[in-house]
Amino acid sequence: MRIALLGGTGDIGQGLALRWARDSNHDIVIGSRDPEKARERAETYESDLEAVGHDRKITGFENAMAADRADVAVLAVPAYHIADTVEAVADRLDDTILVTPAVGMGRDDDGFHYNPPPTGSVAALAADSAPDGVPVVGAFHNLAAGRLIDLDAAFDWDTPVFGDDADAKATVMGLADDIEGLRAVDAGGLANAAEIESLTPLLINLARENDDLHDLGVKFW
Repeated sequence: MRIALLGGTGDIGQGLALRWARDSNHDIVIGSRDPEKARERAETYESDLEAVGHDRKITGFENAMAADRADVAVLAVPAYHIADTVEAVADRLDDTILVTPAVGMGRDDDGFHYNPPPTGSVAALAADSAPDGVPVVGAFHNLAAGRLIDLDAAFDWDTPVFGDDADAKATVMGLADDIEGLRAVDAGGLANAAEIESLTPLLINLARENDDLHDLGVKFW
């Protein structure tokens, strides 16, 4: 399977790229608005993998080229770039599943707070921006990027996955399960996006306030 990480030069894109490249045989493509930056980061990720004994090829392109012929495109960009990113690659999304891990958040003196767009959730914004027929799935919101990036770090986490297209959701759940230490759990349809997205500021606040909870995740029993 070909996975494009659009905006894959950031933390969550880096973590997912490294884990999928290490733990699966999927083709990994890094996207960026700047193709040179994408190529440089792809080479850096290859070096990171080589350092832990994994020889994998990762390529980097401008976002639209990265999305071209991708089976799955992960919108690894901040919430306020979701619509622009989708619109920029819209004509390259034939038979592609869009995945959004983004969360709208604000910050004040008390910490981080859920701040969804007017659509009600970032996933709804992605779905509204996507071409007709392109399924949108929400996943990977609650993952600590720092621990994902550290390939020496182990974890035992769950990630809720939601979407209205059953086949697309099953595909993304399979990709989540490909990552060692990660388990996908079915969180229903896109209407449940706000409940899942709002977990992220809670986790960040817990990590800020508790010295023993850095890079925490969630596990459902």
